[in-house]
Amino acid sequence: MSEEHERDLTDRKFYRAEQEAAFTEQEPVETPQTQHPAYRLAFRDSDFILREELRPVRFQLELLKPEMLMDEARIGSTLVIYGSARIPPPEAVETALKGAEDLPEEERKVVENLAAKAKYFEEAYKLARIASEKSIIEDGKRQFVICSGGGPSIMEAANKGASDAGAESIGLNIVLPHEQAPNAFVTPYLSFRFHYFALRKMHFLIRARAVAVFPGGFGTMDELFETLTLIQTHKMKPIPILLFGKEFWDRIINFEALADEGTINHKDLELFHWCETAEDAWDCIADFYDLPDPSNGEC
Repeated sequence: MSEEHERDLTDRKFYRAEQEAAFTEQEPVETPQTQHPAYRLAFRDSDFILREELRPVRFQLELLKPEMLMDEARIGSTLVIYGSARIPPPEAVETALKGAEDLPEEERKVVENLAAKAKYFEEAYKLARIASEKSIIEDGKRQFVICSGGGPSIMEAANKGASDAGAESIGLNIVLPHEQAPNAFVTPYLSFRFHYFALRKMHFLIRARAVAVFPGGFGTMDELFETLTLIQTHKMKPIPILLFGKEFWDRIINFEALADEGTINHKDLELFHWCETAEDAWDCIADFYDLPDPSNGEC
């Protein structure tokens, strides 16, 4: 390093962490001291990072990593799509039904019920494609970037819709005891994996400007009710919550009964909009944000 460079006022005076880490790999001496875990650099010591006492640090890391990478990718806002991981794509329905012919009646009925919901795979795909093709940019950042849980079925349909529109999309996977891999349509540099459900939930909603909820199970209902609760309690500003499949949801949850019982207000039923098609959903979003070119569908 030249003397002139050393006198540069804007030059770093300390090595970067990755440089220091590289130095440790070049150490020629192996002694009991250098080989002991205590001697490892703390940030390269996975055993240390995984200790119970370091949970707050791991929380911070799971908050910061996706946040920083999405900032770098110029993601301004997201359209979050929730839904079942079990609904088959339309092209798989015939095979599924044929395979269920010899099953006991109860099991066959389950397959038939899931197959009947295959239309929502197509609607999730179309909604993601519509939003992605709009290519809305504000403040130099991309808006309504598709964000899913990164898994199969409805989530895969959402990421595929964005991919087929030539747009990037986000996948927020979670580590589970059984294998859960990101679907093939998530943009690789926007494919994240979480240990903590709490931090994953935060990233679903930090940038969300609309949420589309398709028929699903415990996970879908968890995300739906958390979002409704945040808006109901004014912890979060209102955004369009688009509930697909009124027949399904009315059978599963009696929203009117909740209001009649007084445990929520009847006005709380206005926190979400019923949708059956992707066009319905996008019209709701366009109307809410006064976006150009909304179609004439109802919200």
